[in-house]
Amino acid sequence: MITDRPLRGMLLMTGFCVLAPLGDAIAKILGETLPLGQLLLVRFVMQAALLTPLVLLGGGSLRLPARVLHLTILRTVLHILGIGAMFASLRYLPLADAIAIAFVMPFLMLLLGRFVLGEQVGPYRLMACVVGFAGALLVIQPNYAAVGAPALLPLGVAIAFALFMLVTRSVAKAADPISLQAVSGIIATVILAVAFLLGNAVGDFPGLDLIAPDRDEILLLAAVGFLGTFAHLLMTWSLRLAPAATLAPMQYLEIPFATFIGWLIFQDLPDATASLGIALTIGSGLYVIHREQVAARKTRTLSQPLQGGA
Repeated sequence: MITDRPLRGMLLMTGFCVLAPLGDAIAKILGETLPLGQLLLVRFVMQAALLTPLVLLGGGSLRLPARVLHLTILRTVLHILGIGAMFASLRYLPLADAIAIAFVMPFLMLLLGRFVLGEQVGPYRLMACVVGFAGALLVIQPNYAAVGAPALLPLGVAIAFALFMLVTRSVAKAADPISLQAVSGIIATVILAVAFLLGNAVGDFPGLDLIAPDRDEILLLAAVGFLGTFAHLLMTWSLRLAPAATLAPMQYLEIPFATFIGWLIFQDLPDATASLGIALTIGSGLYVIHREQVAARKTRTLSQPLQGGA
């Protein structure tokens, strides 16, 4: 049995918040010379290559029950779409802006929980969602003025990952998380390989051509795959060592880390409007997390007398 070690869990989550935007930054560099499909293919090939031996050497299995396998395929498609939209957006947007817009995902999950799953969501959290979306619009506005429709791509990231997380909820208890990620990497590799074959057989599809990378690009491609895979492992391990309520607010550290990395590598900083939008998004997200923690405590308090009298 794994006992809670909050400090270690928080350190691992901090590692995720550093490595995830660093991997995105490298993808942004590679996006200037390599096709989007090639970036995605290498990203998921690396995920499969790194995690499959880890599962097998640990005595695990790659076999999933039929129901879980079907949901895992759906989850993988959403994962491909989410990462693809993020990599595509980084061709046009500063790193911090793209990630900040994508952080409307928690608000989308809350609304999906309310209107799709019938979960109870109070008026304060709904209002925080409205403010969070307003913050995202403030980040989008200057970028839309500069590049047009591609500024909306991070919203596609948020939608894909909100649905991805809902599907993950359905399979998380039925599969080991590392096995699930390994199988997802294999499935994604097959899907993308088929897409490449069909795309090149039918005609020239943008983003589905292959370009021979030079030595530096090979190293950067490997780094994108490693950082993306390892970052999500850190998140998985952190959730095994510390409560989700402790770690959820820490995910917003990804935005300031992305801002610093974007400035360091690309000399990009959000303008005043985008900075205000980022602040609103972070503040609203943290408020939503706080209200969910309050609601969870109330639920536990109300259930204790019932449990005691049983």
